[in-house]
Amino acid sequence: MNDSSRHHFSMKHMDYLYNIDSNITLNASLGDVNATGIAQIMIPQELFLMLGLISLVENILVVVAIIKNRNLHSPMYYFICCLAVSDMLVSVSNVVETLFMLLTEHGLLLVTAKMLQHLDNVIDIMICSSVVSSLSFLCTIAADRYITIFYALRYHSIMTTQRAVAIIAVVWLTSITSSSLFIVYHTDNAVIACLVTFFGVTLVFTAVLYLHMFILAHVHSRRIMALHKSRRQATSMKGAITLTILLGVFVICWGPFFLHLILILT
Repeated sequence: MNDSSRHHFSMKHMDYLYNIDSNITLNASLGDVNATGIAQIMIPQELFLMLGLISLVENILVVVAIIKNRNLHSPMYYFICCLAVSDMLVSVSNVVETLFMLLTEHGLLLVTAKMLQHLDNVIDIMICSSVVSSLSFLCTIAADRYITIFYALRYHSIMTTQRAVAIIAVVWLTSITSSSLFIVYHTDNAVIACLVTFFGVTLVFTAVLYLHMFILAHVHSRRIMALHKSRRQATSMKGAITLTILLGVFVICWGPFFLHLILILT
């Protein structure tokens, strides 16, 4: 199996698949050197399992809180709930993948290369669906906040429950369909180019909306507190910090993954 011919979203699992097919035993020690002479650091599988379980529990708590609390039954929280569900896909795939690898490593589960291939396809679709849906719902939440601020009096007529449900259905349908196509045509560089482009578009879209909201808040602050200069500056600084955190966390969380895809593409 030529591992370099396929651009996977779950690189950890495919490295393991390559080792099984080549009858190579995984080495969990630090500072291992591969065939190209590049030092590698092998991370214990138990760490991946622990992180996956923590992330899974966190997202489950978000979903349960929104479902149980009737005060949170509104379009914005529906989008947040879907965002948590999309993040759960990564957590579930990580837990399943790591458990599968641990059982195989300890000889508790006998598998074939074909079985591993099918499992990897399912995991890749889950991860890709999570990427597309997460970014889509982040944009949807930003758009919902934008409508709340700029069209406050008409918000409930614009963002109805029916429209929110329709948006959610479209996002999930698009995410699953596109992810399946991406995995089918995994050898085409256009797949990675589409993902990188999608990330760039969502980043710009989100940044533009939040910047516009920040500018409006800044203008209103200047008008309302014209006689309290120091307070106005403090308010503006707080808005700038909030905006920086929003966009900064977005880039920090998603940047490494898409940088990895860009390196593969180039």
